[in-house]
Amino acid sequence: MRKGLMTFLCTVLTMWCMGARAENKMYITIDGQTESVTLADTKAAEELMEALKQGNITVTLNDNDFEIWGALGRTLTQSDEQVEAQPGDIVLYNGSYICIFYSSNSWSYTRLGKIDGLTEQGLRSFLKAGSSGISVLLSASNPTAIRGIKGKGKDKADSACYSVSGQRVSTPANVNGNANGNGLYIKNGNKIIQ
Repeated sequence: MRKGLMTFLCTVLTMWCMGARAENKMYITIDGQTESVTLADTKAAEELMEALKQGNITVTLNDNDFEIWGALGRTLTQSDEQVEAQPGDIVLYNGSYICIFYSSNSWSYTRLGKIDGLTEQGLRSFLKAGSSGISVLLSASNPTAIRGIKGKGKDKADSACYSVSGQRVSTPANVNGNANGNGLYIKNGNKIIQ
């Protein structure tokens, strides 16, 4: 019985810790590349996460020789302190501006978080250092999607016919064993009724 109780308590503790860690992450997506962010233990970071749970936030940021920054579109609680911001740090400036650093700077900021696992060069590339009008998506969960399909070989569309179950057939007449060619089939990515 004691072993079963210990196993149960370990499982509950592990699940609780995993949930706490998941609450401590947000994601930044720029040009289809997504990176995770470990959030700071500040009221502003907590408020930002609550806002992200209601929906993604898209901001347009501009370069400032050591960071990309811009209006967050909302005001968060400030708890400014003198900070030596390092590459990957994300801070709140003046309560309503987000700054994401690819180099260092010392100023009075409220910490929001830090991008996980990128080198300084990786950050410069990811954050489009030197660019303006950078569209940045902030989200509470990791947005994943198929961005496109790249095929090998010719760029021409496949002219073969397929049944609705995905089987390649030599001609529409062979769809589902139908000798007269009547039925539904797919050719060049289009559904065709014959």
